[in-house]
Amino acid sequence: MNITEVARRAEVSTATVSRTINGVGRVSRRTKEKVWSVVRALGYHPDTNARALVSGRSRFLGLIISDIANPFFPELVKSFEQLALKHGFEVLCLNTSYDPSRMSQCVYRLLERKVDGVAVITSEMDSGLLAQLEERRIPMVFLNTGRVSENCSNIKVNYDSGIHQAIEHLFNLGHKRLGFISGPLELGSAQTRRSAFLRWLRHYDLIADERLIETGNHKIGGGESAMQRLVALDGRPTAVLASNDLTAIGALRAIHNAKLRVPEDISVVGFDDIDFSQYTQPPLTTIRLPRTEVAEKAFDTLISSLNGNATMGREYHVETHLIVRGSTGQACPAP
Repeated sequence: MNITEVARRAEVSTATVSRTINGVGRVSRRTKEKVWSVVRALGYHPDTNARALVSGRSRFLGLIISDIANPFFPELVKSFEQLALKHGFEVLCLNTSYDPSRMSQCVYRLLERKVDGVAVITSEMDSGLLAQLEERRIPMVFLNTGRVSENCSNIKVNYDSGIHQAIEHLFNLGHKRLGFISGPLELGSAQTRRSAFLRWLRHYDLIADERLIETGNHKIGGGESAMQRLVALDGRPTAVLASNDLTAIGALRAIHNAKLRVPEDISVVGFDDIDFSQYTQPPLTTIRLPRTEVAEKAFDTLISSLNGNATMGREYHVETHLIVRGSTGQACPAP
């Protein structure tokens, strides 16, 4: 089956079929519907290489994320991919596993596939490699780490607001000794969250004890290990804020294994509001970072640029909000 047969059945030219399939040029809605009806009826699958030659595009978008095993990312990937498919694009999703050295592999694979645009939803950066994408004038959008330029936009998450809300919530519950479990400090987002935590401690005149600040790895095991060290302290924290929800879930496990109760002995707050957070025991109080909104902003920015609209070179903003559940409560006296 070829494009000529599709054109004959739809009673249009092969050029019209090509424009319809590739999403380029002007084709009336009625004609598009007729062409796609014939395409589906005949089971026609266009040659992707031929499509690229006609449109000048690969119809691939790159999506670089940190960790596909972290439930934060699948919802984001799903939303991004749904939008891409709706607009006739395929997504090449690559995973760095929080390892900056893997960024080079990701970038080279994207260059090999001649992607039309790239969304970098990770804190692992290699400015030299990313410069290769920029030199080829490939539209890019970053999460928090991008430098805004002619072909680059940045989505900035307001981590500060969410952490402010969390600390204010704990302060109003009477907590004076707050602990924090950060992500790996080589990650920009982990540094940002840690800095915001310390800043809002000072704002509320709360104890800023370095012993109450631990470093995890944004995974459950790292959160559990960090929390084990915190509960072993003389003068342990009465509440702990974790840099992400997986870390907080690990902290819940460590508290349980130490024969302590949440929130009666220690309150716990996560960050991200992954789906699992509402099913922990008790349900996790957390700071919501809306993944769907991030995916939509990233995709809309890329597709608008590819369609010739002036959307690049801008910074877009995403807000965070505290979601109060059962893992936070009134402070108990420190042991």
